[in-house]
Amino acid sequence: MFLLRSHAEWRHDFVNYALGGGNLAFLLIGLQLHSRTGWMLTLSAIGFTSFLAWLGNLKRYRLVADTPTSRIASAPQGFVEIVGHGKQPPGDVLVSHITGLPCLWYRYLIERKRGDRWEYVDSGVSHDTFGVDDGSGLVLVDPEGAEIKTARKSVITEGDYRKSEWTLIEGETLYVLGEHVTLGGPNAVMDRQADLTSLLAEWKKDKAVLLARFDATRDGEIDLDEWESVRREAAKEIDRQHLDIRLKDGIHLMRKPKHGRPYLIANQVVKALVSHYRLWSWLHLLLLGSALAGLIVNQQMAY
Repeated sequence: MFLLRSHAEWRHDFVNYALGGGNLAFLLIGLQLHSRTGWMLTLSAIGFTSFLAWLGNLKRYRLVADTPTSRIASAPQGFVEIVGHGKQPPGDVLVSHITGLPCLWYRYLIERKRGDRWEYVDSGVSHDTFGVDDGSGLVLVDPEGAEIKTARKSVITEGDYRKSEWTLIEGETLYVLGEHVTLGGPNAVMDRQADLTSLLAEWKKDKAVLLARFDATRDGEIDLDEWESVRREAAKEIDRQHLDIRLKDGIHLMRKPKHGRPYLIANQVVKALVSHYRLWSWLHLLLLGSALAGLIVNQQMAY
Protein backbone atom coordinates (compact mmCIF):
# COMPACT_ATOMS: atom_id res chain seq x y z
CA MET A 1 0.00 0.00 0.00
CA PHE A 2 2.83 2.39 0.83
CA LEU A 3 4.28 1.98 -2.64
CA LEU A 4 1.05 3.15 -4.20
CA ARG A 5 0.43 5.95 -1.75
CA SER A 6 3.90 7.36 -2.24
CA HIS A 7 2.81 8.44 -5.73
CA ALA A 8 1.99 12.13 -6.18
CA GLU A 9 -1.72 11.48 -6.72
CA TRP A 10 -2.05 10.16 -3.13
CA ARG A 11 0.49 12.30 -1.33
CA HIS A 12 -1.50 15.21 0.13
CA ASP A 13 -4.46 13.31 1.59
CA PHE A 14 -2.19 10.48 2.73
CA VAL A 15 -0.08 12.99 4.68
CA ASN A 16 -3.24 14.33 6.35
CA TYR A 17 -4.30 10.87 7.48
CA ALA A 18 -0.74 9.89 8.45
CA LEU A 19 -0.32 13.00 10.60
CA GLY A 20 -3.67 12.33 12.24
CA GLY A 21 -2.55 8.79 13.08
CA GLY A 22 0.85 10.06 14.19
CA ASN A 23 -0.69 12.57 16.57
CA LEU A 24 -2.85 9.81 18.05
CA ALA A 25 0.31 7.74 18.55
CA PHE A 26 1.99 10.72 20.29
CA LEU A 27 -1.04 11.02 22.56
CA LEU A 28 -0.86 7.33 23.52
CA ILE A 29 2.84 7.71 24.26
CA GLY A 30 2.04 10.66 26.54
CA LEU A 31 -0.50 8.56 28.41
CA GLN A 32 2.13 5.87 28.97
CA LEU A 33 4.83 8.22 30.23
CA HIS A 34 2.89 9.55 33.25
CA SER A 35 5.15 12.60 33.61
CA ARG A 36 4.95 16.33 32.96
CA THR A 37 8.12 16.17 30.86
CA GLY A 38 6.63 13.39 28.76
CA TRP A 39 3.45 15.40 28.23
CA MET A 40 5.48 18.47 27.29
CA LEU A 41 7.36 16.52 24.61
CA THR A 42 4.21 14.81 23.37
CA LEU A 43 2.15 17.99 23.14
CA SER A 44 5.05 19.84 21.50
CA ALA A 45 5.29 17.14 18.81
CA ILE A 46 1.53 17.26 18.21
CA GLY A 47 1.59 21.05 18.02
CA PHE A 48 4.53 21.12 15.58
CA THR A 49 3.08 18.54 13.17
CA SER A 50 -0.38 20.12 13.37
CA PHE A 51 1.08 23.53 12.57
CA LEU A 52 2.82 22.20 9.45
CA ALA A 53 -0.32 20.34 8.33
CA TRP A 54 -2.51 23.40 8.96
CA LEU A 55 -0.14 25.58 6.95
CA GLY A 56 -0.08 23.11 4.01
CA ASN A 57 -3.86 22.74 3.90
CA LEU A 58 -4.44 26.48 4.29
CA LYS A 59 -2.13 27.14 1.34
CA ARG A 60 -3.99 24.56 -0.78
CA TYR A 61 -7.35 25.98 0.30
CA ARG A 62 -6.36 29.55 -0.58
CA LEU A 63 -4.98 28.52 -3.99
CA VAL A 64 -8.14 26.65 -4.99
CA ALA A 65 -10.47 29.32 -3.56
CA ASP A 66 -8.61 32.37 -4.89
CA THR A 67 -7.38 31.25 -8.33
CA PRO A 68 -9.96 32.41 -10.93
CA THR A 69 -11.19 29.95 -13.52
CA SER A 70 -9.73 30.71 -16.96
CA ARG A 71 -11.28 29.99 -20.35
CA ILE A 72 -9.01 27.70 -22.33
CA ALA A 73 -9.03 29.84 -25.48
CA SER A 74 -7.84 32.92 -23.56
CA ALA A 75 -5.96 31.32 -20.65
CA PRO A 76 -2.69 33.12 -19.83
CA GLN A 77 0.61 31.30 -19.75
CA GLY A 78 1.53 30.15 -16.27
CA PHE A 79 -0.37 28.97 -13.18
CA VAL A 80 -4.12 28.75 -13.95
CA GLU A 81 -7.32 26.94 -13.07
CA ILE A 82 -9.58 25.43 -15.74
CA VAL A 83 -12.87 23.53 -15.57
CA GLY A 84 -14.34 21.54 -18.45
CA HIS A 85 -15.39 18.11 -19.62
CA GLY A 86 -12.97 15.24 -20.11
CA LYS A 87 -12.28 14.37 -23.73
CA GLN A 88 -10.34 11.50 -25.29
CA PRO A 89 -7.74 12.80 -27.81
CA PRO A 90 -7.74 11.22 -31.29
CA GLY A 91 -5.84 7.95 -31.46
CA ASP A 92 -5.78 4.81 -29.35
CA VAL A 93 -8.39 4.58 -26.59
CA LEU A 94 -7.01 4.00 -23.09
CA VAL A 95 -8.64 1.14 -21.17
CA SER A 96 -8.41 0.62 -17.43
CA HIS A 97 -6.14 -2.11 -16.06
CA ILE A 98 -8.69 -3.97 -13.92
CA THR A 99 -12.10 -3.56 -15.57
CA GLY A 100 -10.88 -3.02 -19.13
CA LEU A 101 -13.29 -0.10 -19.67
CA PRO A 102 -12.47 3.04 -21.72
CA CYS A 103 -11.15 5.89 -19.58
CA LEU A 104 -8.94 8.97 -19.60
CA TRP A 105 -6.80 7.91 -16.63
CA TYR A 106 -6.64 5.04 -14.13
CA ARG A 107 -4.88 3.96 -10.96
CA TYR A 108 -5.13 0.43 -9.57
CA LEU A 109 -4.17 -1.53 -6.46
CA ILE A 110 -4.10 -5.32 -6.06
CA GLU A 111 -4.00 -6.84 -2.57
CA ARG A 112 -4.01 -10.40 -1.22
CA LYS A 113 -5.64 -11.49 2.02
CA ARG A 114 -3.31 -13.00 4.59
CA GLY A 115 -5.28 -13.98 7.68
CA ASP A 116 -7.17 -10.86 8.70
CA ARG A 117 -4.89 -8.47 6.77
CA TRP A 118 -4.69 -7.29 3.16
CA GLU A 119 -1.13 -7.30 1.82
CA TYR A 120 0.17 -5.30 -1.15
CA VAL A 121 0.66 -7.26 -4.40
CA ASP A 122 0.81 -4.78 -7.27
CA SER A 123 -0.18 -1.24 -8.25
CA GLY A 124 0.09 1.08 -11.21
CA VAL A 125 -1.08 4.29 -12.81
CA SER A 126 -1.57 5.43 -16.40
CA HIS A 127 0.46 8.27 -17.89
CA ASP A 128 -1.44 8.96 -21.13
CA THR A 129 -2.27 12.59 -21.93
CA PHE A 130 -5.99 13.37 -22.11
CA GLY A 131 -8.09 16.39 -23.01
CA VAL A 132 -10.38 18.86 -21.23
CA ASP A 133 -12.86 20.92 -23.27
CA ASP A 134 -14.68 23.93 -21.77
CA GLY A 135 -16.51 24.98 -24.93
CA SER A 136 -13.98 27.66 -25.85
CA GLY A 137 -11.22 25.24 -26.72
CA LEU A 138 -9.36 22.04 -25.85
CA VAL A 139 -6.39 21.72 -23.52
CA LEU A 140 -4.27 18.59 -23.21
CA VAL A 141 -3.52 17.46 -19.66
CA ASP A 142 -0.32 15.61 -18.78
CA PRO A 143 -1.09 13.66 -15.57
CA GLU A 144 2.59 13.10 -14.73
CA GLY A 145 3.28 14.42 -11.23
CA ALA A 146 -0.33 15.42 -10.53
CA GLU A 147 -2.34 14.85 -7.37
CA ILE A 148 -5.48 13.25 -8.80
CA LYS A 149 -8.68 13.14 -6.76
CA THR A 150 -11.54 11.01 -8.02
CA ALA A 151 -14.64 9.54 -6.42
CA ARG A 152 -14.96 7.03 -9.26
CA LYS A 153 -13.78 3.80 -7.64
CA SER A 154 -14.52 0.11 -8.29
CA VAL A 155 -13.52 -2.85 -6.12
CA ILE A 156 -13.49 -6.46 -7.36
CA THR A 157 -12.87 -9.38 -4.98
CA GLU A 158 -11.73 -12.67 -6.53
CA GLY A 159 -10.90 -15.39 -4.01
CA ASP A 160 -8.10 -14.06 -1.78
CA TYR A 161 -7.46 -11.08 -4.06
CA ARG A 162 -8.97 -7.60 -3.86
CA LYS A 163 -8.57 -5.34 -6.88
CA SER A 164 -9.31 -1.63 -6.49
CA GLU A 165 -9.40 0.83 -9.37
CA TRP A 166 -9.84 4.60 -9.62
CA THR A 167 -10.62 6.27 -12.96
CA LEU A 168 -11.40 9.49 -14.78
CA ILE A 169 -13.73 9.05 -17.75
CA GLU A 170 -14.70 10.96 -20.85
CA GLY A 171 -17.55 13.44 -20.50
CA GLU A 172 -17.35 14.06 -16.75
CA THR A 173 -16.51 17.49 -15.31
CA LEU A 174 -12.80 17.85 -14.56
CA TYR A 175 -11.01 20.50 -12.52
CA VAL A 176 -7.33 21.19 -13.27
CA LEU A 177 -4.99 23.52 -11.35
CA GLY A 178 -1.48 23.72 -12.77
CA GLU A 179 0.85 25.33 -15.29
CA HIS A 180 -0.60 26.24 -18.69
CA VAL A 181 1.74 26.45 -21.67
CA THR A 182 1.04 26.83 -25.38
CA LEU A 183 3.25 24.80 -27.69
CA GLY A 184 3.60 26.20 -31.20
CA GLY A 185 1.41 28.95 -32.56
CA PRO A 186 2.32 32.67 -32.72
CA ASN A 187 4.23 32.51 -29.44
CA ALA A 188 6.29 29.45 -30.31
CA VAL A 189 9.89 29.63 -29.10
CA MET A 190 12.26 28.26 -31.73
CA ASP A 191 16.03 28.09 -32.10
CA ARG A 192 16.82 29.18 -35.67
CA GLN A 193 20.53 28.37 -35.48
CA ALA A 194 19.98 24.90 -34.03
CA ASP A 195 17.34 24.11 -36.64
CA LEU A 196 19.61 25.40 -39.41
CA THR A 197 22.50 23.21 -38.22
CA SER A 198 20.22 20.18 -38.06
CA LEU A 199 18.87 20.76 -41.59
CA LEU A 200 22.37 21.20 -43.06
CA ALA A 201 23.49 17.97 -41.38
CA GLU A 202 20.48 16.20 -42.89
CA TRP A 203 21.24 17.53 -46.38
CA LYS A 204 24.87 16.43 -46.12
CA LYS A 205 23.78 12.81 -45.67
CA ASP A 206 22.50 12.67 -49.27
CA LYS A 207 25.51 13.96 -51.22
CA ALA A 208 24.03 13.09 -54.64
CA VAL A 209 21.00 15.33 -54.10
CA LEU A 210 23.19 18.07 -52.62
CA LEU A 211 25.47 18.04 -55.69
CA ALA A 212 22.53 18.01 -58.09
CA ARG A 213 21.07 21.12 -56.45
CA PHE A 214 24.15 23.20 -55.67
CA ASP A 215 27.20 22.00 -57.69
CA ALA A 216 27.13 24.84 -60.24
CA THR A 217 30.60 23.99 -61.67
CA ARG A 218 29.73 20.28 -62.03
CA ASP A 219 33.12 19.24 -60.63
CA GLY A 220 31.63 16.79 -58.13
CA GLU A 221 32.43 18.97 -55.11
CA ILE A 222 30.76 21.79 -53.15
CA ASP A 223 33.23 24.73 -53.03
CA LEU A 224 33.02 27.69 -50.61
CA ASP A 225 30.81 29.83 -52.87
CA GLU A 226 28.46 26.91 -53.49
CA TRP A 227 28.36 26.15 -49.75
CA GLU A 228 27.19 29.71 -49.09
CA SER A 229 24.34 29.04 -51.52
CA VAL A 230 23.54 25.88 -49.57
CA ARG A 231 23.42 27.85 -46.31
CA ARG A 232 21.23 30.60 -47.80
CA GLU A 233 18.73 28.08 -49.16
CA ALA A 234 18.69 26.14 -45.88
CA ALA A 235 18.07 29.40 -43.97
CA LYS A 236 15.13 30.20 -46.25
CA GLU A 237 13.72 26.70 -45.66
CA ILE A 238 13.99 27.09 -41.86
CA ASP A 239 12.30 30.51 -42.02
CA ARG A 240 9.44 28.99 -44.05
CA GLN A 241 9.05 26.15 -41.53
CA HIS A 242 9.02 28.55 -38.58
CA LEU A 243 6.44 30.76 -40.30
CA ASP A 244 4.21 27.74 -40.93
CA ILE A 245 4.42 26.80 -37.24
CA ARG A 246 3.53 30.32 -36.09
CA LEU A 247 0.58 30.53 -38.49
CA LYS A 248 -0.96 27.37 -37.03
CA ASP A 249 -2.96 27.23 -33.82
CA GLY A 250 -0.85 26.36 -30.79
CA ILE A 251 -1.41 23.28 -28.63
CA HIS A 252 -2.61 24.13 -25.11
CA LEU A 253 -1.08 21.93 -22.39
CA MET A 254 -1.51 21.68 -18.61
CA ARG A 255 1.47 20.24 -16.74
CA LYS A 256 3.16 20.10 -13.35
CA PRO A 257 4.20 23.61 -12.24
CA LYS A 258 7.72 24.50 -11.16
CA HIS A 259 8.85 25.79 -7.77
CA GLY A 260 6.75 23.35 -5.72
CA ARG A 261 3.33 24.68 -6.65
CA PRO A 262 0.56 22.05 -6.49
CA TYR A 263 -0.69 20.24 -9.58
CA LEU A 264 -4.26 19.12 -8.95
CA ILE A 265 -6.72 17.19 -11.13
CA ALA A 266 -10.16 16.24 -9.81
CA ASN A 267 -13.58 15.16 -11.01
CA GLN A 268 -15.14 17.44 -8.40
CA VAL A 269 -16.57 20.95 -8.54
CA VAL A 270 -14.52 23.83 -7.13
CA LYS A 271 -16.87 24.29 -4.17
CA ALA A 272 -16.33 20.69 -3.02
CA LEU A 273 -12.54 21.02 -3.26
CA VAL A 274 -12.59 24.29 -1.31
CA SER A 275 -14.67 22.63 1.43
CA HIS A 276 -12.31 19.63 1.52
CA TYR A 277 -9.15 21.66 2.13
CA ARG A 278 -10.90 24.10 4.46
CA LEU A 279 -12.11 21.21 6.64
CA TRP A 280 -8.60 19.73 6.88
CA SER A 281 -7.12 23.13 7.75
CA TRP A 282 -9.67 23.63 10.54
CA LEU A 283 -9.09 20.13 11.93
CA HIS A 284 -5.33 20.64 12.11
CA LEU A 285 -5.83 24.13 13.57
CA LEU A 286 -8.06 22.60 16.26
CA LEU A 287 -5.34 20.07 17.09
CA LEU A 288 -2.77 22.85 17.21
CA GLY A 289 -4.93 24.88 19.58
CA SER A 290 -5.56 21.85 21.79
CA ALA A 291 -1.84 21.10 21.97
CA LEU A 292 -1.03 24.71 22.92
CA ALA A 293 -3.77 24.70 25.57
CA GLY A 294 -2.39 21.44 26.95
CA LEU A 295 1.11 22.91 27.14
CA ILE A 296 -0.19 25.97 29.03
CA VAL A 297 -2.11 23.81 31.52
CA ASN A 298 0.87 21.51 31.96
CA GLN A 299 3.14 24.50 32.58
CA GLN A 300 0.74 25.97 35.18
CA MET A 301 0.53 22.64 37.02
CA ALA A 302 4.29 22.67 37.36
CA TYR A 303 4.09 25.67 39.73
